[in-house]
Amino acid sequence: MGVRSNLVEWSPFIAMVTVECLNVGLSTLSKAAMSRGVNHFVLVVYSNNKAIPFFLASLQVLPPRITVMQNCVFIGINYSSPTLGSTMSNLSPAITFVLAVTLRMEKLNIRSSISQIKVMGAVLSISGALVVTFYKGSSISTFRIQPSLLAETNNWVIGGLVFAMASVSFAAWNITQAVIMKEYSYQSTIIAYYCLFGTIHSTILSLIVVRDSNAWKISLDVDLICIFYSAIAGSVVTFSVTAWCIKRKGPVFVSMFKPAGIAIAAFSSVAFLGETLHVGSIIGAVIIAIGLYTVLWAQSKEENLKGLEVDRKPSPSTQTSPLLESHQRNILA
Repeated sequence: MGVRSNLVEWSPFIAMVTVECLNVGLSTLSKAAMSRGVNHFVLVVYSNNKAIPFFLASLQVLPPRITVMQNCVFIGINYSSPTLGSTMSNLSPAITFVLAVTLRMEKLNIRSSISQIKVMGAVLSISGALVVTFYKGSSISTFRIQPSLLAETNNWVIGGLVFAMASVSFAAWNITQAVIMKEYSYQSTIIAYYCLFGTIHSTILSLIVVRDSNAWKISLDVDLICIFYSAIAGSVVTFSVTAWCIKRKGPVFVSMFKPAGIAIAAFSSVAFLGETLHVGSIIGAVIIAIGLYTVLWAQSKEENLKGLEVDRKPSPSTQTSPLLESHQRNILA
């Protein structure tokens, strides 16, 4: 009984570490595949297409969503590295907060200490993103398991800017998803249509942008492995496990593991892709991580205060609605 209870208690921690490893594995594989000539637009099409069969049973009527984020992520990896991608992904909570305030979905009380801390965290995250994008600094001597599989980075700044666009797109998707989930409570349905319309939109975009018919030919080695890995591990497993962890522990718990992806990505990129780390990347990553935890801490405090206010209300009917709304927010984040 003791071993089983410990496994149950630690399962969300193990699951989230596994998710971060899977995400880094996807970035590393996609970078290796694109360095061999795979087109990033075509990669998005195949990845979404292969993920659809796993969610067919969940399809209902939902409006389409364009997969801007996916294309931005793969373009960013193509121009830079998985380490930069993992670092910039930590911008999402801060950008979500900024967009929510801008769209008046969240109230900003500048006199409140919690609001001030949120603003400070958002500023820190954005500042760290600017540092990691525009300042590389001197290189750091690193070990390699094998010689570099990659050519020199094409354009680090462009990669950072595209990753920033991906973070904005992801934040906008979170806000849109929150609105959708008020009417559609099935997470698997959202993911199913995410993949379905992602395939349609990315196919149309690829047919317009990619004129070379040979770009659609996939070799039966790293390229094919990358596509199936992206579909299964990058979409099916990651979305499902993350939704389960959010249901068990809440969105703040899930977001806390994002900085761990930076360390995993740095090790993977250096060891297997032959990437060279720079001082600017480390400084920027630390600043972004501090900003991330600052925003998460403020959000956690705010939710605790709302929970205390709900507990003080004597009427059961007044307690039910906020608790249900809080539960829906946990499922969505």
